[in-house]
Amino acid sequence: MEVKPAGPFCPGISEWEQSLDASSIGGDIPISWCVAAAGVQVLDVRNMNDWQRKSPLDWQTYVNKLVKVVAVEKHEYEGWVLTVDPVSATIVLATFPENEKGSISFIMGHAVQEVEVLQEGDSDMEQRLARILAPEESQAYSVEELERRKNALKTWLESNHIPVGEQGELGRTLSVAGVLSIEPPYGPEQCSSTNEIILARVQGLLQGFLQQQR
Repeated sequence: MEVKPAGPFCPGISEWEQSLDASSIGGDIPISWCVAAAGVQVLDVRNMNDWQRKSPLDWQTYVNKLVKVVAVEKHEYEGWVLTVDPVSATIVLATFPENEKGSISFIMGHAVQEVEVLQEGDSDMEQRLARILAPEESQAYSVEELERRKNALKTWLESNHIPVGEQGELGRTLSVAGVLSIEPPYGPEQCSSTNEIILARVQGLLQGFLQQQR
């Protein structure tokens, strides 16, 4: 899969810190998380364009549809909307050139001038879009098995007082405390976070959980 940036990028950067406390993990491993994240784009409402002013529900109506995006300097892009970032309004487009698995392009929200829907997507396209970001490891599992693994891990995390939710178009990604994500098939290698301390701790916990399941 090829990932391509599209459109100009000029983010605002801020830093924040937040302390997260979970009473215990497995009853005997206390946790005190200090989260530091950079790269958060701050939008000035006065300078937002029409696309940025839309709500997440509005952006959701474009997902799984073929669109034409007109950006600054009259640049045009066509592709299937994989998702829209709720913070920056960045559009993630997927295209499927002949004899290729697919490629992804990003059009920054502040560069978007117009979005035109060209075609509605069907269930086959929805599944194809879901596969484009699925790790190769997850393709060895059936949909039912991935769902079972996700629910088992989510239940275990919740039983250990770790805040966890589902995100993404199909709810396949687990979000831990809003600072770490776990993609299918939900192993330590599928964890990602900007905070290395949290990443290492959760990967260790996840490894222990998987060993218990065997």
